[in-house]
Amino acid sequence: MYNILKKITDPKTGNTMQVLLLDGLSSVLTIKDLDYALEMALVFNQNSHSGCEYSVRGSGKIYDKELATLTHKNLL
Repeated sequence: MYNILKKITDPKTGNTMQVLLLDGLSSVLTIKDLDYALEMALVFNQNSHSGCEYSVRGSGKIYDKELATLTHKNLL
């Protein structure tokens, strides 16, 4: 099971905070397939104009946006 992490940086202080994305029922969004989670994170990163960064968390690891870009080049 995988989750999407959103990294938010406060432009005034430079402090960063990570939050988990929620589903429509205010529960933590859980995705069963790593490829699908990476694809979602890639799309979120491409559409983020506020400086937020998205990554995937699961199986004790965090998969960053560079991995999502490498594994889903056909979306670029």
